[in-house]
Amino acid sequence: MNDLSQDQNLSVELSGDSLRLGGSFTVWTLPQLAAPVPALRRIDLSGLTRLDTAGANYLAGCAAQGIAIEGLSETQAKLVDTVAAARPVPDAERNAPRGWHALLEGIGRGVVGALIFLREIAEYLGRFLAALGRAILHPTDFRLTSLVHHCQETGLRAVPIVALMSFLIGVVLAFQGAAQLSQFGAEIFVVELISISILRELGILLTAIIVAGRTASALTASIGSMKMREEIDAMRTLGMDPDMILILPRVLALIITLPILGLIANIAGLIGGAIMCWIELGISPSMFRYRLISETGVEHVIVGLSKAPVFALVIGVIGCHAGMKVGKDAESLGAQTSKAVVNAIFAVIVMDALFSIFFAEVGL
Repeated sequence: MNDLSQDQNLSVELSGDSLRLGGSFTVWTLPQLAAPVPALRRIDLSGLTRLDTAGANYLAGCAAQGIAIEGLSETQAKLVDTVAAARPVPDAERNAPRGWHALLEGIGRGVVGALIFLREIAEYLGRFLAALGRAILHPTDFRLTSLVHHCQETGLRAVPIVALMSFLIGVVLAFQGAAQLSQFGAEIFVVELISISILRELGILLTAIIVAGRTASALTASIGSMKMREEIDAMRTLGMDPDMILILPRVLALIITLPILGLIANIAGLIGGAIMCWIELGISPSMFRYRLISETGVEHVIVGLSKAPVFALVIGVIGCHAGMKVGKDAESLGAQTSKAVVNAIFAVIVMDALFSIFFAEVGL
């Protein structure tokens, strides 16, 4: 091929605004015209003996700039027309919106993105429920060992941080409540403040936020790394269901362990509040326990812990969805991990607000 290319010659004659080409105009001789020809109006190709797609592409570009192409044979003209038709046409530049247009466009894109995200979350929720139904109908397909492992990772290992956080929240509530209620001589009501706040709202909410930050990122990272290494594609090739192996054990482990973590958070928060009441207000632990039992109804415990399975389901589905959305690069893994944490925490807060409205409407 190199020997053939050495026998190909291109003659170039430039006269004013006209260019005359003769001989072979191919990919081998095209570098001779690499330099632009200024003020070119016409190209005469009557002496051309050979033309390939590289030369035709050059001529098509010249024709697009308004330069007259003359002297082509019928076959060469058809080749230039074919190449010109295949050349990519750049999209027309769109003026960036400004002012109200930019604001409305941003809002519209955000709404559409949110609807797409909700649709995908609903899809993954359906996939989890379908896998759960299959596990109930075919228990041998369910991987109990994987469930126990994820219960340990998402539940047992989170106990220290959840207990410490709740203990400190109880201390802060008792201290701040004592400082405010003492102005009205109502220090004894700090017990109800602590118990209702922790049992009904703060205990399970802050636990869910910690689990969302800790577990949602872990779910995204573990599933996303498998997606990057194409292990999930390998599962499908081997006839294995990724929903049954990856999504079901992780989400189910969260549903099992989050209520337990919420109960631990409630106990730790009440202990922290009782200690601070004893130190700050002189309310003995026995008095604290008496006020807690007599003035705080069990419905507050039920309201708080009833939120836990829903929070767990939301966190697990969002984490698994983000993991499945990871691409083949590390940048995508980091971006999806951050999105999973933010979306999970936001979803937990929204769900807690909806629960508060619901329980207020039903009188609990």
